[in-house]
Amino acid sequence: MSHDDRVALEEALSQARPSAYPDGEYVGQESFMSASEIRLLAVQAGIRAGTSVLDLCCGVAGPGRLITAELGCDYLGVDASASAVALARQRAGDLSCRFEVAQIPPVPAGPFDVVLLLETLLAFPDKDTLLRGIASALPPGGRFGLTVEEGAPLTRAEQAAMPHADTVSLIPLPQLMTCLQSVGLDVRWSAECSLAHRARADALAQAFLADRRAIRRRLGGRALDDLVTSHRLWSEWLGSGRVRKFAVVAQKKTAGSALE
Repeated sequence: MSHDDRVALEEALSQARPSAYPDGEYVGQESFMSASEIRLLAVQAGIRAGTSVLDLCCGVAGPGRLITAELGCDYLGVDASASAVALARQRAGDLSCRFEVAQIPPVPAGPFDVVLLLETLLAFPDKDTLLRGIASALPPGGRFGLTVEEGAPLTRAEQAAMPHADTVSLIPLPQLMTCLQSVGLDVRWSAECSLAHRARADALAQAFLADRRAIRRRLGGRALDDLVTSHRLWSEWLGSGRVRKFAVVAQKKTAGSALE
């Protein structure tokens, strides 16, 4: 996406996105996570002043700016989109955030105390390679904070219904747990957020429709239709249990001993 297209997208959704969240819960995120959920995951991952944090697929870094401002961590956000990173840098202002444009994988060399991957695990068909890279960037005792959409892979009919289905690679939760264990990461905390994110998907779909004239004018009718369709499908799948959503923190094993 070009810088101009990214700016157009952000401007087109600048009214709808904030209106879909309760007061104080929108911080520039491009996802279903609320500010409270971002804070909780960050705290569970042990992020505090001086913690080195690598945020993969950071986008325009709403969550990264929040945790840097509130927790004082040493933050590096990485995204393949140069236009997203440019906006992230602009919005960070005087915050001590750093950003890089890079394709993931490979994962930047560590060590980092914490690696974050928020709302984008589903975009990686090859999760084994990604998780090996993340584990290699963590020292023993380092933490990996992520969100995951868990469920069986999409059927052909579901792929046909979901816009940009090539970015939706689901994974069953037991398979993810096995993948994490295989690279030396033990789950230390998890919380299901399916119902909250279903409500967020509904609210966003309604907000897009409420502001449809402005969105259609800036992005076109097809983009508006895709936004509404995808959010309605996420609501349906999260509500029916076809997909479940979790926040997870895993910790890298220490050499020669079990985690305490």
